[in-house]
Amino acid sequence: MLIPTLRTERLELIPPDSTCDSAYQHFYTDAEASAAYGGPLSPAAAWSRLAYDIGAWYLQGFGVWALRRHEDAAVLGVCGFWQGRGWPRELTWWLLPEARGRGYAVEASLAVVKHAYVKFGWEAVHTYCADANEAAKALILRLGGVQVARQVFPDGEHRNVYLIPRPAA
Repeated sequence: MLIPTLRTERLELIPPDSTCDSAYQHFYTDAEASAAYGGPLSPAAAWSRLAYDIGAWYLQGFGVWALRRHEDAAVLGVCGFWQGRGWPRELTWWLLPEARGRGYAVEASLAVVKHAYVKFGWEAVHTYCADANEAAKALILRLGGVQVARQVFPDGEHRNVYLIPRPAA
């Protein structure tokens, strides 16, 4: 499978690979940074997350891209799509703590959402987050997200589901 590379003004969105390991280790072993993603994780479990993200492309035909900054090739996090068994597909992202607050998540999200509508041909892009995740909710609103449902998820938690509209050309 050929996983596309996407480009934005400041980022190159690349298929995740073993060169992303240090970013995954940094993010997932940091309790505060990864709290909304099941962390902290052991180094072995962080490696397994990377392996999952690589494999998702081959099993599902979609996944997350690693965000690499043009200026220094630093991997800053990921953005793309996730769907665990029994879960709805979602737009997802995470950034290393030092990369937050600079608009990278918005920039990357707009690129992957556009790709989903234009190249994947999806009729809708949805996302969801824990009620207490204010940072994620703020990003969803910046992307133009509109709440379309509230549902119970496989983990027993209730979450709002948001439709992310197709970005303007």
